[in-house]
Amino acid sequence: MGTLPLFLANMENIKLIIFDLDGTIVDAYPAIISSFNYAMEKTGYPLQSGPAIRKAVGWGDENLLEPFVGKRDLKKALKAYRLHHKKSLLVKSRLFPGTRQLLKYLRDRGYKLAVASNRPTRFSWLLIRHLKLRPYFSYVLCADRVKYGKPHPGLLKKIIRRFRVASSRVIYVGDMTIDAQAGRRAGVKTVIVTTGSSSRREVRKERPCLIISNIVKLKELL
Repeated sequence: MGTLPLFLANMENIKLIIFDLDGTIVDAYPAIISSFNYAMEKTGYPLQSGPAIRKAVGWGDENLLEPFVGKRDLKKALKAYRLHHKKSLLVKSRLFPGTRQLLKYLRDRGYKLAVASNRPTRFSWLLIRHLKLRPYFSYVLCADRVKYGKPHPGLLKKIIRRFRVASSRVIYVGDMTIDAQAGRRAGVKTVIVTTGSSSRREVRKERPCLIISNIVKLKELL
């Protein structure tokens, strides 16, 4: 893991900040857990604990469900999950404390802000609109709009190309080991916040530029 002085070097050149969604700026875990167990109940599979579900989050909803129901019942489980999730997201999701103020601060200082999420596009936008985040983000790109989701770097690289900035002028902020991997492979400075699915120990092994305990600490760096 890089040191703080190394990370802070040339921060004045940063133009684009890309955020993961779940576990990074939005706490949607209660909604995910509720929808997951609804899908388990509808397909006749055992309900799972919150920690077990949380650990499986981050790879998109198909990859979330398949290990628990197999390919045979995936379509049925996915239909039940998505039907429930479009309602549970509106009731059980919230921003992590201080997130809105941080996004406003960054936007007002002239940074371009974007979202790179493995969550399907329609549910990402459901969250963004519900939590009134649209004014802060110039671009939102999800894994179902590219060939490969994270940890493949394609999601991040496509966003970077859209803004026509050098990778050295980009920060990516996520919460999982796959975010650290994606950021490293995309060649951008990567910050991991420990409010998501991966433990600090797991994240540290992926050597991100910096690990922080909550998203608000990003303000101190910029």
